[in-house]
Amino acid sequence: MSSNFKILVVSVFIISGLTMFYTVTSAQANIEKSDSNFVDTADERKIEAVVKSPAPPIKEDVQYVSRVTKYGFKNLFKNYTYNPTMPYSSQVNPYAENYMQDYLKVHGKYLQNLKRNSLSYFNYIDGILSQYGLPKELKYLAVIESDLKSNALSVAGARGPWQFMDYTAREYGLKVNRYVDDRTDYYKSTNAAAKYLLSLYKDLKDWLLVIAAYNGGPGRVYTAIKKSGSRNFWSLQYYLPEESRNHVKKFIATHYMMESNSADMGVQGTFTAQAGGDNQFPGISPVEDSTSGNIKVEGRYISTVIASKIDMQLGEFNRYNPGFDNILATGSAYNMRLPSEKLALFNSTRYDILNACVEKLLNEVR
Repeated sequence: MSSNFKILVVSVFIISGLTMFYTVTSAQANIEKSDSNFVDTADERKIEAVVKSPAPPIKEDVQYVSRVTKYGFKNLFKNYTYNPTMPYSSQVNPYAENYMQDYLKVHGKYLQNLKRNSLSYFNYIDGILSQYGLPKELKYLAVIESDLKSNALSVAGARGPWQFMDYTAREYGLKVNRYVDDRTDYYKSTNAAAKYLLSLYKDLKDWLLVIAAYNGGPGRVYTAIKKSGSRNFWSLQYYLPEESRNHVKKFIATHYMMESNSADMGVQGTFTAQAGGDNQFPGISPVEDSTSGNIKVEGRYISTVIASKIDMQLGEFNRYNPGFDNILATGSAYNMRLPSEKLALFNSTRYDILNACVEKLLNEVR
């Protein structure tokens, strides 16, 4: 065989190998792109600013973050987000159903009892998550982390309702020393958890992967993505440690137990939030006149605090907004109606009002 022919054969082999490598790499990139809801550079900068800010984000940032993160459960629910008015089984990814049933056979009774006794905690956490534009479903991470116990302590040293290790807690602004441990403070630790979850989402772009990373660290999730060539939890799950894989599935089962009763079991509550934003409460008609206006609110606002802050009698507030506290307690939004001057006052101080509501709830659950 001539030397020129050998050179030709080797060259063809190298070119073929490079072509194959490029094809495989491109295919893998396409898989990752199709599986991921990519956050662009501008979004990442905005999220980073929210995470690093010592104060809760302003309204515009909250709305921005909410738009960026709302599709984060795309691999759990068929329509990207959970709709409480529809049966759970018609929305959830089929991969999740068998595991949920197995988990609930063992833990269902305990979760049902926890659900009955934890509404105030859930409402409180909802109020803080909403200040960061985060999905309210994330509150169920605190259930599987600590059973919502502020003094929960793991064998590894993680502590509080969000089970922060001391070094992560300090990174997100919590004090941990021999005299003070902010990890046990519901208000401070939930704010820190919101920032940590948002920081993980900035890089992972999927809430199921964030929950896996919260348990086992983001490095293990990145390794699973690399090995599987996918950012879909159901495709990469077996490349994760078993504990992290099961953590995600516990979260899904807990969400099912906490959310599915009315839609799946046909149980109707005494109040509902109708599509289109109309509020209903049996036997009471809200005040509507030309001198009033309305605004959509959600999260943990409390009628007594709002009325006090805008100098309005509670009875008058309730005439304008029947069933206000009860409807917000379900996690639904409420079209709050107020006289025009009171509405303007609310708009100018709404985040101070929300903080006061959160503080009141915190005092109730201590």
